[in-house]
Amino acid sequence: MGGPLWARREDAAWTVVKGEYDEREDALAAARREFEEETGVPPGAGELLELGEVRQAGGKRVTAWAVETDLDPAELHSNTFELEWPPRSGRTQEFPEIDRYEWCGTEDARRRLVKAQGAFLDRLVELLGTRS
Repeated sequence: MGGPLWARREDAAWTVVKGEYDEREDALAAARREFEEETGVPPGAGELLELGEVRQAGGKRVTAWAVETDLDPAELHSNTFELEWPPRSGRTQEFPEIDRYEWCGTEDARRRLVKAQGAFLDRLVELLGTRS
């Protein structure tokens, strides 16, 4: 996650690319749109693996898909948002919505992801295991 509140946090501070949508928009279409908005590139064109939905501690529901693709994290760039920072300073600053992209292994990803999203890793490992 991006912004000053998440700076220098690592454990349980990462998340899959996500965003909000309403009942008029298809969840997969929203996921594709959000991915491109938050990375600057469209998602891969390969076969999508549906990873289902999780409910995070704050109540937010997140639905995710996985796709095999070849992305260089150094070439990705996030959209930005404005925030009063420092708090109550009256000064508005612009921050990236995502502050860093990186490839990592399953166990490292599990440690980094917000707790509920670890279920996406479990589901992905299971789906990939059934394909071998």
